[in-house]
Amino acid sequence: MIRALLVMAVVSLALAGPARAASFTLGDSDRRAAIQAGERSTTSEAFDREWRVANGGGESALVLTPFHRLVVAARHAAFKNEPLKPGEVDRTLKEDAGRLVVWVNLRGRSQDFARFYVPRLVAGDREIKAAFVQNERTAIRQEDGAYVARCVYGFPVQDLAPRARVALIVADADGRDVSRFTLDLAGMR
Repeated sequence: MIRALLVMAVVSLALAGPARAASFTLGDSDRRAAIQAGERSTTSEAFDREWRVANGGGESALVLTPFHRLVVAARHAAFKNEPLKPGEVDRTLKEDAGRLVVWVNLRGRSQDFARFYVPRLVAGDREIKAAFVQNERTAIRQEDGAYVARCVYGFPVQDLAPRARVALIVADADGRDVSRFTLDLAGMR
């Protein structure tokens, strides 16, 4: 009985197709799927919804997995009515190989509020420091008087599981946490 249930579960998973999860390296079939998704995305404004995360403070993050990078490259090529060249595929994937890149829009009260922010990923009891930090020094003033800084953070992937649920935490120069995002990599290709 247990064996039959196990077989049925395996067959159900196989018929459901591949499970979604961030992949830090792409095989040929993943590359083709990303390129096709990018080419089809030209008619969809919400094409990258699975990689966007918002927090309760009106801030947002965009997670750039290798799959997402390739989708965006194929989308740009499709807008030009050109195919994505094989050299461009390799160049796109090598650009941030070994890194999970996150673009973050943060809100603050002054133009230089994000200048010394320090990001980290928390995965269970492990903290992963950013290998790359680019904080915007001159945030853009919004109509409501707040400022929005666009920051880019890159984290090494060797300690990250593709199906991990991690927290991106941004702290100020004094070590106080000022922003938090939950990144569910299992829901992102």
